[in-house]
Amino acid sequence: MTTVDPDFARAEAREARRAKLFTRINTADKWFQVLGLAWITPILKAAAGDNPRAQMKEIWRLLLVPLLAIAVFLSLWGALAPKVQTSLGAIPGPAAVWDEAVQLHQSALQTAADKRAFQERVEARNQRFIDNGQPEKVKEIPYTGAPSYYEQIWTSIKTVFFGFLVASAVAIPLGILAGLSATANSALNPLIQIFKPVSPLAWLPIVTMVVSAVYATNDGLFAKSFLVSAITVTLCSLWPTLINTSLGVASIDKDLISVSKVLKMNTWTKITKLVLPSALPLIFTGLRLSLGVGWMVLIAAEMLAQNPGLGKFVWDEFQNGSSSSLAKIMVAVFTIGIIGFLLDRVMFALQSLFTFSNNR
Repeated sequence: MTTVDPDFARAEAREARRAKLFTRINTADKWFQVLGLAWITPILKAAAGDNPRAQMKEIWRLLLVPLLAIAVFLSLWGALAPKVQTSLGAIPGPAAVWDEAVQLHQSALQTAADKRAFQERVEARNQRFIDNGQPEKVKEIPYTGAPSYYEQIWTSIKTVFFGFLVASAVAIPLGILAGLSATANSALNPLIQIFKPVSPLAWLPIVTMVVSAVYATNDGLFAKSFLVSAITVTLCSLWPTLINTSLGVASIDKDLISVSKVLKMNTWTKITKLVLPSALPLIFTGLRLSLGVGWMVLIAAEMLAQNPGLGKFVWDEFQNGSSSSLAKIMVAVFTIGIIGFLLDRVMFALQSLFTFSNNR
């Protein structure tokens, strides 16, 4: 009968646990990459004892270097900003912008509290009429106060996603058609080349006039201002998805097309079983580009048309000309950039779920 060395058994158990831990870390790393948090992986590996020296190099590259770059940027900003005088005063430094961000947050909380109090008063008023047997006097009274900063952010996000989804619903089928048919591609290509470079500032007046003519009332499902901004986003953001979808479909392996003919697949089956799975990486690349374009277009459209959202917030502060206006505008600039980054991460997460692409 052979006996097992207890030390050897414990060592084997430790190695098994260590291997299992590294497997979990490597699995989590895929999502850290998606979320832009790749620096977490070397920290976890170093803590688990995996070549700490090599992991420190990765931590330096992925975390410390970006933090150092941000620190240098903030230092230069803080040193140079007071030296630049504008009609609204000196350019605000990082501390002033942060203070203004805190003020906007507190103001948003106060606005939300005021809105809740107003709604409670309206409900109490209506309940009194009901209790007095006067239900005909019950009515909904909308809150007419200025929207908070967070409400304007939410308005912009809803608008860009609506325009983006409409653009995707148009661009993906047209891209598949252009990729499968040389005739369709020849028909669509001139239109793409003509309309793709058109600025949103050129589309906006046309869209405004068309929406005003077709959407005569403002009491429908969508407000006119929302439709104007969303349609402008649609017209400017559909081209990257259309072009990339067409390219992805056209580059499918010809052997797969031959197999579909041998198997006598109908058009729908061929598209869903062969075309879309093969073209998905490029389709998602187009979607990511379209969403980024749509977000930039939206801010410009909101500024020019004075439609609700972050763009209008920036323009109102520019027109306001108060001592805090520049700081508020810079808060909005950072907000726009951070939201743009998060939108791209959302699309990349979806791309990682549905494709095998390793694009970052």
